[in-house]
Amino acid sequence: MQGPRSIFKPTANWHNLHLYKKSDVLYQLTVVFCRRFLPSFGDRTVDQMVQAARSGKQNIVEGSEDGKTSTEMELKLLNVARASIGELREDYEDYLKGHHLELWSNHHPRFDAMLAFCRENNDFGAFASMAEKLSDEEFCNMAITVCRMTDKMIVSYLDYLEKRFVTEGGIKERMHAARTGYRQEQDARLQYLEEENKRLKAILNDHGIKF
Repeated sequence: MQGPRSIFKPTANWHNLHLYKKSDVLYQLTVVFCRRFLPSFGDRTVDQMVQAARSGKQNIVEGSEDGKTSTEMELKLLNVARASIGELREDYEDYLKGHHLELWSNHHPRFDAMLAFCRENNDFGAFASMAEKLSDEEFCNMAITVCRMTDKMIVSYLDYLEKRFVTEGGIKERMHAARTGYRQEQDARLQYLEEENKRLKAILNDHGIKF
């Protein structure tokens, strides 16, 4: 239970993190992409892409859970998530190159609309029907955009966690603070009881009752 002297760091619910939601969209998009555009058998790229997408999502979850006791582990796992998403982005870019398709720049006529759509939607439901209709070029560029957004979110979150660690410390500091706080409370309680005992003795003496 989280309390005033809890040694556990309060952490964000990973379900509510936009970076988790984006990573979940990315995972589900990748499953659809592999089903639609890559061979069902004999292509290791399918397993690699799905595993990279899953690793990105799962390490965000695990990092958030481990962050309750270890900021260091949370930072490490979020960096693993970032690396996995970077690997996935490279796979999508390799697909474009290998099939002589275009990687859209911000000068592409559809780039801004795609960017706005990916930025505004954090649930796969918004992508689901579209994912079944897009061409492979369109699909790759959308997935690459989500990869970039997720990476930026992770970088921002890592920066926040690092600053928080510097100002608040890790579990050792929280354990020390918890022990110190407990001792201070016990000392204050003992002092109060001693003073109350003296006060009661004084009242009894005033009434001629020896204690």
